[in-house]
Amino acid sequence: MSDFLYGHWAVMEALRANRRQGEQLLLTEGADEGGRSAGIIALAEERSLPLRRVPRRIMDDLADGANHQNVVLRVSPYPYASSEDVLALAEERDERPFLLLLDLLQDPQNVGSLLRVADAVGVHGVFLPQRNAVTITPAVVNASAGAIEHLNVIRVPNLVNAMKALKAQDVWLVGLEPGGDIPPLGQTDLNMALGLVLGSEGQGMRRLVRDNCDMLLSLPMRGQVASLNVATVGSIALYSAWQARGWEGQAAPVAARGTGGRP
Repeated sequence: MSDFLYGHWAVMEALRANRRQGEQLLLTEGADEGGRSAGIIALAEERSLPLRRVPRRIMDDLADGANHQNVVLRVSPYPYASSEDVLALAEERDERPFLLLLDLLQDPQNVGSLLRVADAVGVHGVFLPQRNAVTITPAVVNASAGAIEHLNVIRVPNLVNAMKALKAQDVWLVGLEPGGDIPPLGQTDLNMALGLVLGSEGQGMRRLVRDNCDMLLSLPMRGQVASLNVATVGSIALYSAWQARGWEGQAAPVAARGTGGRP
């Protein structure tokens, strides 16, 4: 069954990554085909993809009412990876594993935002449970600004079992929890083979997931708001871990960009 990816960045990165089988590029009838759209059309032509212009109402339906920016790409389903793929990638790069584990996250925007940061800091793989959690849908791809197309995502039947297998590979699992008596991020050196574990929106980590973490850390807070969004917490932790690793593999900085109509 095909996926219909929408939005400039999601479509552009799917074409650049070239990991999915492209089937067709769709453009809104009468829409401007300059700017980013011109780059997308050129990439689609390189891939020998058929191009079709369709009425806006059809584009709106394919994007489920989201902002498609006049471009939709029909592609094969997302190609999930395996734990072996992830560990092999770390070895290929001559780096210690740098992983992200998400326990039953439900919101596509949160997951997409985390995956975008995971790609930015060079995470080797992201683990998701197969049940009761977000999968890699077009909404997640769009929220990640297409970054997910360059990432390894592993869906596992049992996250706790996956954690035990990673620990057997000498990966340290660090869970992020609200404050209290939990040591704050910044007081522990994260320069190690690392898997960061984040719990779901509202509920946090399940008990067995928490119990199988090697350590728990929190983000200190001094303001009036009681908590932070999981995507915010995870993003801060991911960058802290990358900094602890000496900005391993750092490339030249690039300009920030959004998923909407403006850069």
